[in-house]
Amino acid sequence: MVEKVKTIKDVCCPFCGTLCDDLEVDVDLKTDQVVEVRNGCQIGTKKYFAANPSDHRYTKPLVRKDGELVEVSWGEAIEKAADILVDAQRPLLYGFSSTECEAQSRGVELAEMLNALLDNTASVCHGPSLLAIQDVGASLSTLGEIKNRADTIIFWGSNPVHAHPRHLSRYSDFIRGYFRTDGRNDRNIIVVDPRYTHTAQIADKYIKVNPNEDYELIQAIRAVLRGSDLDVKEVSGVSIEDIKELVETLKSCNFGVIFFGMGLTQSLAHHRNIDTAIRLVTELNDYTKFILIPMRGHYNVAGANQVFLWNTGYAYSIDFSRGFPRYNPGEFSSVDLLMRDEVDAALIVASDPGSNFPAASVKNLFKHPLIAIEPHKTPTSEFADVVLPAAIAGIECEGTAYRMDKVPLRLRKVKEAPGECLSDNEILERIIEKVREKLGE
Repeated sequence: MVEKVKTIKDVCCPFCGTLCDDLEVDVDLKTDQVVEVRNGCQIGTKKYFAANPSDHRYTKPLVRKDGELVEVSWGEAIEKAADILVDAQRPLLYGFSSTECEAQSRGVELAEMLNALLDNTASVCHGPSLLAIQDVGASLSTLGEIKNRADTIIFWGSNPVHAHPRHLSRYSDFIRGYFRTDGRNDRNIIVVDPRYTHTAQIADKYIKVNPNEDYELIQAIRAVLRGSDLDVKEVSGVSIEDIKELVETLKSCNFGVIFFGMGLTQSLAHHRNIDTAIRLVTELNDYTKFILIPMRGHYNVAGANQVFLWNTGYAYSIDFSRGFPRYNPGEFSSVDLLMRDEVDAALIVASDPGSNFPAASVKNLFKHPLIAIEPHKTPTSEFADVVLPAAIAGIECEGTAYRMDKVPLRLRKVKEAPGECLSDNEILERIIEKVREKLGE
């Protein structure tokens, strides 16, 4: 009997920072299309089906001529992209968080060749986490440790039910661990958030903090932990009685963890929120075992930070204009650069700033030459001067990605890319070769 479907097991899902590595994907051998995905969440599953050929996939290189994007050869598209980058005085290379580590490394190489600005999506999400960890260090662990040992789990400013759908069932809540054999009954879930989220609805305790007052609440928890008497009835909308009860819960647990998201990194105090959260965890370790982990969004934004670090010494917001890497978030961050209109060309890789950056920065991005390495039609690619169609890492090509706890995992290829799509790594290698040729190196 002739097989009609091939099944690829132990597939790593390229959606969020949880990087679930237990998916099974069925691919029709005749059409080379994904027909079923098992074990994935709804969002991750949707990404596999979205990889099938459709009207929203780019399959051939495009160059803007007379105001319209027209199909061209790869040679012409790479030539045009290289001309834009070489002619620019201050080009920006941005994105990289939804592709594999090999492509990220090529991005660093290209930025150094061009004396360009280099940034990834951490500058608009967990950049404050990286700043705080650089300042004061952090008590970290793997998700496997949490699965097997954690009995008290805090989700602060994060909503994994929506953002990391399988996080609860694989690592933090419902899962049975080696020392937590009764799963959910062995765990105490606490949610700290201004909104009563879906994660809060399944928690054992919900603490409603006032918007932008996380810093004050964490400091109050630290003060109570040290034995101080606060002469107020509430802090950040939370009563002193609730704060004291929370402190006793944290002190008496066997293994605690704080998972924090953009609700903490992007509220008013930014990296100072994370700074004081790290110090709280350090102080809790005088009583019990406690760690914290940032809930990273894009599936390989942690990888982008790691790759940029080992190549330049810095995780994001890097400037090569003086011939060596300089680091200064705020000055060299993409949004700030675009708001000041300091960029005269951009190469966007596996990202869509056109749909999530502030309107004023997007306006400045679009008025200069723009190159998009992108598999799908997006607001950014629709305004690009050159569109280079990419194979989707983890579905149409292999690579390496880092989970939110900085554990590297191998992405698997389950199907061929449609049309003339190339991997991000190969596209960047071709651009590097052409740029080197134009620079006479």
